[in-house]
Amino acid sequence: MSLKNVRLEVMQFLEKDVEALIEKYLIPIEKIWQPTDFLPNSEGNSFFEEVKEIRELSKELPYDFWVVLVGDMITEEALPTYESWLMDVEGVGQAERNGWSKWVRHWTAEENRHGDVLNKYLYLSGRVNMKEIEKTTQYLIADGFDIGTDRDPYKNFVYTSFQELATYISHNRVAKIATKSGNKQLGKMCKIISGDEMRHHNAYSEFVERIFKVDASQMMMAFQYMMKQKITMPAHFLRESGGKISTAFEEFSNTAQRIGVYTSRDYIEILEKLIARWEIDKITNLTDEAEKAREYLMKLPERMLRLADRMKIPENSFQFKWVEPATLKL
Repeated sequence: MSLKNVRLEVMQFLEKDVEALIEKYLIPIEKIWQPTDFLPNSEGNSFFEEVKEIRELSKELPYDFWVVLVGDMITEEALPTYESWLMDVEGVGQAERNGWSKWVRHWTAEENRHGDVLNKYLYLSGRVNMKEIEKTTQYLIADGFDIGTDRDPYKNFVYTSFQELATYISHNRVAKIATKSGNKQLGKMCKIISGDEMRHHNAYSEFVERIFKVDASQMMMAFQYMMKQKITMPAHFLRESGGKISTAFEEFSNTAQRIGVYTSRDYIEILEKLIARWEIDKITNLTDEAEKAREYLMKLPERMLRLADRMKIPENSFQFKWVEPATLKL
């Protein structure tokens, strides 16, 4: 049987548990938070006063912070790309609407609120150039992405396990910076988004755990493959207006690293957490090739730490079109 057929068989075998996993990791729509819980009530008499307060508090936050918040929001707003990509994974029945496609739709519905609330907050803050942000968002969705997973569910679930934890770290750190500056509402908003991301990380990690139990060698090979080629961030094709692929993602990453929101060491720590969670050192009955993959994975964090120690991050901020320094002095 081909690897593709084996993966499809495993996905069909695990599908019987997806409904229970939806109940375990996703929150019913009537109970979960909505963007309006963190934004001024446009129907209320105090709407303009609340907007004024947002604009005043926003003045206390520095340029690099806004760059990171904008980049995080654009990444969340590119959700159509992520849903269409997950719907095309082997075993996800988009047409026949099986358990896996139900997971993708419900996961998408939760994620959709993140871009909504951040977008509205940025618009009300008066600190950013929304037209340029909108252009970048449209470019990112139009350009799509290639994360090197093909339609392989094993590789895709390694990716989502890693990426959801990365977004948890980023939103959580932004929340701490906002709260420390006195902007408690923005802090709460980013904190609750990070909570969603952690739940989603735990879900995708459990998907991988379940695959390890039934197809350990191929799951190990998929894990090694993804880490060998490196996890590509979902916004790696990020660009500003102008029509050309730019260095925007690299500069955004430099900014996030400079203010400690997401660093190369975080990347390594996520890898270490996945190795520990999936108990890579304890898995048995591996093929010779999978044993070599395990050996590679176990040694990888230490190798990456040596490289991270040599990295140099530019001290000066890149001038993005999204955020005009002059507007921060108002």
